[in-house]
Amino acid sequence: MEHTVLKGIYVPLVTPFAEDGSVALDALEKLAGSVLDDGAAGLVALGTTGEPATLGADERRAVTEVCAAVCAERGAQLVVGSGGPGTASAAEELAALAARVPGAAAALVTVPSFVRPGEAGTIAHFRTLAAASPVPLVVYHIPYRTGQQLTVGALRRLAAVPGVVGVKYATGGLDQDAVELLADPPAGFAVLAGEDAFLAPMLALGAAGGILASAHLATARFVELAAAWERGDVPRARALGHRLTALTVAAFAAPNPAVVKGVLHAQGRIPTPDVRLPLLPAGPAEVAAALALATALDRDPGTGLDH
Repeated sequence: MEHTVLKGIYVPLVTPFAEDGSVALDALEKLAGSVLDDGAAGLVALGTTGEPATLGADERRAVTEVCAAVCAERGAQLVVGSGGPGTASAAEELAALAARVPGAAAALVTVPSFVRPGEAGTIAHFRTLAAASPVPLVVYHIPYRTGQQLTVGALRRLAAVPGVVGVKYATGGLDQDAVELLADPPAGFAVLAGEDAFLAPMLALGAAGGILASAHLATARFVELAAAWERGDVPRARALGHRLTALTVAAFAAPNPAVVKGVLHAQGRIPTPDVRLPLLPAGPAEVAAALALATALDRDPGTGLDH
């Protein structure tokens, strides 16, 4: 297995729905192409933002096929949400991933949810999955959804597992473990911001990039933010980061991805703002607030500072 290097801004694509409730694959293809053309390093198919729990098996297959084709056409990386809380079933799913999604760069696998296996159990889970998987794994660490906390020591042990190449770090804030991890990051292990509102400080500390639902909106500005931190343009990065943070807060004013879908629909990029139950659509005021911020960033990317 080749070592996969993950760096930059990855967009976990929404799943657009047509008026009849079916998956709008044409809109998905256009949306995928647009965010890559705006500089995203890659896509995440079947991430939480894509509502995979509400999709049937055929729908999930179709979504990944579209994303894989668009990424292959543009030479971008595709990360596929995969796995589950049961180790054996997750390993079986991952083992078939290369045949099911040719060209996948990595699989995004959530820390086992609800069962709370402890740090030792979590590490054993990922060792088993990495041994079974034909593609590298990115650990999705989101304890407020999974119920499983991981210390920086556990994250370092996960980073040492062959085949584990990164972590989507989404702990609900910028905590001490993130600071310690980024102060001495494991070699070949990408720390990717998973909390949209904390992208800028994570990049400032040395994160490799981010997997961000709000990067559907003003994608080029998120890419510019990552580039500014990398080249050390602190004034530009700080000012742009403040504006993008306001957008991310607005994008999460309702449960994800309702606001993002509402904005994309208002922009004419997807045919409906629909989400599937148990999610509900965002309200008009929530969509309008995020749309205004996204529009301002697209029309006026400046921050009052010289480039």
